[in-house]
Amino acid sequence: MVVLYIILALIAFFLAVVLIRAAMFKSPAERAEEPEVVEFDRDAAVKALQELIRCRTVSYYDPEMEDVAEFEKFIGLLPELYPEVARECTLTSLPNRALLFKWEGVRHDEPSIMMSHYDVVPVDEEKWTKPPFDAVIDENGVLWGRGSLDTKLTFNGIMYAANHLISKGFKPSQDIYFAFSGGEEVNGPGAANIVDWFQQQGITPALVVDEGGAVVENVFPGVNRPCALIGIAEKGMMNLEFRISSSGGHASSPKPHTPIGILSRACCRVENHPFKINIAGPAAKMFDTLGRHSSFIYRMIFANLWCFGRVLDMMSKKSGGEMNALLRTTVAFTQASGSQAPNVIPPTASFVANLRLNPRDSVDSAVDYIKSVIRDENVHLTVGAEAVNPSAISEINCPAWDKLSETVAETWPGSIVSPYLMVQCSDSRHYGRISKHVYRFSAADLTAEERSSIHGNDEHVRVEVVKRAVEFYIRLMSKC
Repeated sequence: MVVLYIILALIAFFLAVVLIRAAMFKSPAERAEEPEVVEFDRDAAVKALQELIRCRTVSYYDPEMEDVAEFEKFIGLLPELYPEVARECTLTSLPNRALLFKWEGVRHDEPSIMMSHYDVVPVDEEKWTKPPFDAVIDENGVLWGRGSLDTKLTFNGIMYAANHLISKGFKPSQDIYFAFSGGEEVNGPGAANIVDWFQQQGITPALVVDEGGAVVENVFPGVNRPCALIGIAEKGMMNLEFRISSSGGHASSPKPHTPIGILSRACCRVENHPFKINIAGPAAKMFDTLGRHSSFIYRMIFANLWCFGRVLDMMSKKSGGEMNALLRTTVAFTQASGSQAPNVIPPTASFVANLRLNPRDSVDSAVDYIKSVIRDENVHLTVGAEAVNPSAISEINCPAWDKLSETVAETWPGSIVSPYLMVQCSDSRHYGRISKHVYRFSAADLTAEERSSIHGNDEHVRVEVVKRAVEFYIRLMSKC
């Protein structure tokens, strides 16, 4: 009986701890101030973006496929679309289509950098319901076109905001740079060349803003308000080839295990033994921020990850998707090759997996883990040439974060501003070399449908979003 009482007392103590921690896990008080209205020519801003979209700045891994004239057309349009920027700012052109504008401020010791890229991914025009480079605005106020989101939207937001502020006689307190690359979609070196230039000049930026998160809804359990997600780091990426060699032969007399079968076994072992969960860094900061705004049941979970972490692990393993990608290194098998004939055992066969590396992991540690899981020395692993380790993690308890998060809250009142881990790669990863204040935020409130159109058919964005992007950058530059 004494043992039973002790057990009941321990259970009661456990529940009390869980419930008290959940009750104390509340969101901080929020400002109720109305932001100042920002006035500018909103229709002209939309028309400028339309002109950018009409330039077919499609980048390819094979440069011979690119239309150089379209890139030159795009660059040539800039003085016409943004004449005040052309007049006031100096332009430095760097190799690999890198453009760097400098807007000189009163001081020069804490400059800011606003980033974007102006190349876009290819299109299959027959699968678009509207021409991808006509920049059509339909009767519902929706702008259609490749690059309308990724990322001519932010390019135009930056340039039009600066053009507007310069026309009003505004001079920033510190230097502001506009850093644009023309090969981000193919991992081109343009952005790296810009960072090299900053290093050579001895410039350490106080704030860097690139594409990344957005203002979105229904992305976090138990939260019914819009969430403004600002990436403070991004996952690494590598393509890993699994290859096996054999003597080949006729399919009529196979050995017990064929090359494809051996690779399939390795594939299944990897998928059945995912990388370990990592509730730390950006993911932990996101849970700590958004979890406080969720319903009580979810607050109980996120306030007590020390005991519910395993539940979260099991849930994310089973469902996959965005939550799982936040918590661990992911592996997606994307390509396979084997014999050229259906009745021939291939002398070599290969699978390719795309890995997105959690900040805890690296290219080398990920390969070591894969080897330990597949347990087959006959399967040879080769890391692709474009592999990159996870980015540095930026600070959030600092003036740069406060400036950015305040601007987001002013532009999208009612949203919850939160750090998060960006699962895609961007040009901003290069800036970790020179700054601890690199943030990834696409200045837009996007529906699930709009987000799904990025890199897909019928990329589109509401016109009102285009205008708010300009508003955001006007607010942000006014604080720089």
